[in-house]
Amino acid sequence: MKMKKYLCIALGLSAAFNYSSLVHATEGLSANIGVTNNYVWRGVTQTDDKPAVSGGIDYASEMGVYIGTWASNVDFGDDASTELDLYLGFANDVGEFSYDFGYVYYGYPDGDELDFGEVYGSLAWNFLSVGVSTTAHSDWSSDFGDDIYIEANLTFEILGDVELGLHAGSYNFDDGLDYQDYNISLSKSGFSFMLSQVSEDEIDDDYKVIISYTHEIDL
Repeated sequence: MKMKKYLCIALGLSAAFNYSSLVHATEGLSANIGVTNNYVWRGVTQTDDKPAVSGGIDYASEMGVYIGTWASNVDFGDDASTELDLYLGFANDVGEFSYDFGYVYYGYPDGDELDFGEVYGSLAWNFLSVGVSTTAHSDWSSDFGDDIYIEANLTFEILGDVELGLHAGSYNFDDGLDYQDYNISLSKSGFSFMLSQVSEDEIDDDYKVIISYTHEIDL
């Protein structure tokens, strides 16, 4: 896998559209549409620092099983212009703890050897959540367990119903440039303001300001 392409996709979705821990749908069928000034995933832009429009459909059962699809425009400087993701998981509560695990497939219909899949799991308690994702398969050389992303998130309510989020993640590659990403965000009523940064100047030496809005629809 070429480093440039690898960094574009495997380094990319946790800011404006937070996939680091997939947001489960409410029980039943629901949809979402979103806009952002910059689609960022795990600290790295997926749209060459340009705007993105996204949309998704989810179904969640009362037993905790959920399935969904999500799409957005992308710009890696090649033929790829669309990302189409499919995911399946299970989420539930045990006392004061909640957990979530599943599989997500990242597809790029008009891209060349970009598709890959991950398995993920997370555990949450009160305002703290921790998660891990690892490559399940890929169109390039990465096989199961080769690339691992570990993250920790803190969320607090401030000023009434405004949510303050703090995130730290670490991406470790079997054949690539390891790095860490950090962000701080404020969210309310679907709107989000985020400041994001990565640890490696070779990937990106600028802070990114991401402003986004997501609208949820119960079907």
